[in-house]
Amino acid sequence: MSNIFSGGSRDLDLSNGATAVFVDVLMLAVSDLASEVWDFRFAALLSLQDQDVMGRGAVGFDLAEFDWGATERERARAKDFVLRAAALAASGHRWSELGYHPPRVQDHLHRFAAMVESFTPPADSGAARGFPSPDEAATASCARHRVLSALPLWDGCFLCDRPHQGVSGGAMGVSRPR
Repeated sequence: MSNIFSGGSRDLDLSNGATAVFVDVLMLAVSDLASEVWDFRFAALLSLQDQDVMGRGAVGFDLAEFDWGATERERARAKDFVLRAAALAASGHRWSELGYHPPRVQDHLHRFAAMVESFTPPADSGAARGFPSPDEAATASCARHRVLSALPLWDGCFLCDRPHQGVSGGAMGVSRPR
């Protein structure tokens, strides 16, 4: 199965492994750049792409279903945030923390950025489905790894839950559903 990320007339169709890597490196960048409510909502959406929780081949999103904002300025700022996060991720930001070398992810990030760049956010956010509300924003951060997490669904960040990290459970003290 594959996971599809789409926007306008473009799609990014990724295998389960490629999706995990794509989300991991993007989450590292988003965690370091987030400063506004919309950014934390986008972080929550990314955390929902965790296939260990949501199911393999069952994740992905459509840019048309985001709540990009009520004004042109809000929409432009949100789009700029996603583009900055993709560029930071593609630069290799914090990849040393992954414990593996992310193959082909730069190409996926560049294709994602091109998709976002060509996408025109709708003026009406009425089509926003599945985009986390401000109350669902990922405002908790793993103390150990400085990565945003979607409490209460996760007990730590994706780095805490990696078997190769040698850590069982996370630094947040909430049980993760299995």
